[in-house]
Amino acid sequence: MAEIICKCGHTNPEGTQICLNCGRPLTEEMKNQKLMDMRYEGSARRSQTYNKSVIDKVWNFFSSVRVGVTIIVILLVAAAIGTILPQVIYVPVTGEAEIAAYYERVYGTFGKIYNMLGLSDLYSSWWFQILVGMLGISIIVASIDRVVPLYKSLKNQRVRRHNSFMKRQRIFGEGDSLFTPSESLEKSAEKLKELRYNVRVENNAVLGEKGRYSRWGPYINHAGLIIFLIGVMIRSLPGFYVDDHLWLREGETRAIPGAPGYFLKSDDFILETYDQEKSNEVFGKAIEKNGTIASNYQTNVTLYQSPEDALPGQTDNLKVVKKDDIQVNEPLKFDGYAVYQMDFRLNEFKTMTFDLENKATSDSLGTFTIDIINPETEYDLGNGSKVEVVQVYPDFGGFENGVPQLRSPLPNNPAFLVRMFTPETPEGETSFVAIKQNIEPLGENKYKLAFKGVETRDVSGLAIRKDKTLWLLGLGGLIFMIGVIQGAYFNHRRIWIHQTENGKLAVAAHTNKNWLAITKELEQVREAGGLPPVEDQQDIEILKQKEEAEKKI
Repeated sequence: MAEIICKCGHTNPEGTQICLNCGRPLTEEMKNQKLMDMRYEGSARRSQTYNKSVIDKVWNFFSSVRVGVTIIVILLVAAAIGTILPQVIYVPVTGEAEIAAYYERVYGTFGKIYNMLGLSDLYSSWWFQILVGMLGISIIVASIDRVVPLYKSLKNQRVRRHNSFMKRQRIFGEGDSLFTPSESLEKSAEKLKELRYNVRVENNAVLGEKGRYSRWGPYINHAGLIIFLIGVMIRSLPGFYVDDHLWLREGETRAIPGAPGYFLKSDDFILETYDQEKSNEVFGKAIEKNGTIASNYQTNVTLYQSPEDALPGQTDNLKVVKKDDIQVNEPLKFDGYAVYQMDFRLNEFKTMTFDLENKATSDSLGTFTIDIINPETEYDLGNGSKVEVVQVYPDFGGFENGVPQLRSPLPNNPAFLVRMFTPETPEGETSFVAIKQNIEPLGENKYKLAFKGVETRDVSGLAIRKDKTLWLLGLGGLIFMIGVIQGAYFNHRRIWIHQTENGKLAVAAHTNKNWLAITKELEQVREAGGLPPVEDQQDIEILKQKEEAEKKI
């Protein structure tokens, strides 16, 4: 590492722009500036000093604010695109193949590409997680690259600075004082203490400083963001975060997604509505407009747990954990999980009952019932008659080129392709049976399936939630807000007062924001210490530029 030796004899690290001891500008760029850049106190930043090795290039890449902003923009654009189509958790199918087929069937080629790119499960996709990780690395590297040299510069700053440092401050003045130099310095130091400045006096110089902690606000922001991003990435690990859904039919027992070893049974679904006669005027008008309004809907459930040695999905020897009623905003809670009542469907088809009839005589050869969700492949009616269920279409969507289409796996419009065998037709007859439809695709049959009845049941839409990262996200958000307040509502103010070699006094002031406030405080110090007048050199420079522009015009 090369070093820079200042005229004052102080050795500075390579890349330093302002001498850490006396404040002299060390680079040509800084020497040519009329106002000194005090953003990082002229300290040596690694990203602006080394660019030779691979490590240097990687460090410089991630320390760039432009790179960090670009990653944020890409994440925001990706998140926006992820809202175009529903995410995987909201589609009515499970399994990779079924999900891919669903997106292609419902949304066409765009849906297929959308799913292939991982946009259908955006926040769990590998490339989105990599971007989040890169953003975290960028924040860490950029913070270290800036905060470490800044901290060293402020910690080791000297009270007396070189005249070139003083003259390059935005607020500067030099001249005679109303009192002797020593009296002016003493009175000024006392006034600075009254204004709650930390005052240091040495070698005929005074430094008043306050609000240094405000300089750490952006880096505290970064620390909060890093903690927040860690919480986001931990969510992708098994067991830390669950946000899933479960459609549970009355009488059905199913494994709870995201909660291994737990099963839930719907004992009953209850829907209560407001009575128009007993309701107040507001509800009465709403009932007249909408027909019915739910006052309560709940699912009475039994929670089971499988033995520790049970295989995944095995439902033998389940142990009852608890019975509970799940209502809106009153979830079932267990082992860190919460199951919420989110939705319901009334009167979903459960079973359909048919008679095998002779079309000519209407004689029945037997009755059988098909469970739409779990149908049997064959129903024996006795006396040599039987019905084979070739294919079940829970949600029949019509024919396309003569082929039956399935809209969804939900039993909204059941249809069945069956083969009917009787002593009279031992070779079998084929029939396609749907609601109010009895199609004979291979020619006219002697027998048909006559619809006799249907059994329905209610379905509960439940949401399963678990979040072990919530406290981490909250902590990150809290730290972030502390940094915002610290950096936005407070400011770092410094006032230098020096006795020059010719017996005069030089005054300079700097703040990272709110120049009006430091100007007012400096006026109070000037009056108390009899200091020479000061000028805002930035305003003077702007005025000169305007005058030069007017002359050219």
